[in-house]
Amino acid sequence: FKQKTAYEIGVRLVGSEMCIRDRLLSRHWVIKDDNGKVQDVKGEGVIGEQPEIKPGEEFQYTSGTMIETSFGTMKGSYHMIDDEDNYFDAVIPEFILSIPRVIH
Repeated sequence: FKQKTAYEIGVRLVGSEMCIRDRLLSRHWVIKDDNGKVQDVKGEGVIGEQPEIKPGEEFQYTSGTMIETSFGTMKGSYHMIDDEDNYFDAVIPEFILSIPRVIH
């Protein structure tokens, strides 16, 4: 069986004072359940958007994924472009996915 597991992400632009904005173009997730099954997910934007993020601002969203166990992990990256048309990847470190009340 598969269970939907929700997660919340916040993306904040930090660093150069000279940057006017960055745009999140696409995402790449590697999702692993407790049985070792791996899903490789790629797509445009997040939740149907390609948000612009300005210095000091944060873009937050909630989404979800289906996994076959009550516990798993997720990591990935966002492919971004800055205001000078430079492309870069923002890496998202691995975090835990679990259904409510599984981890105390």
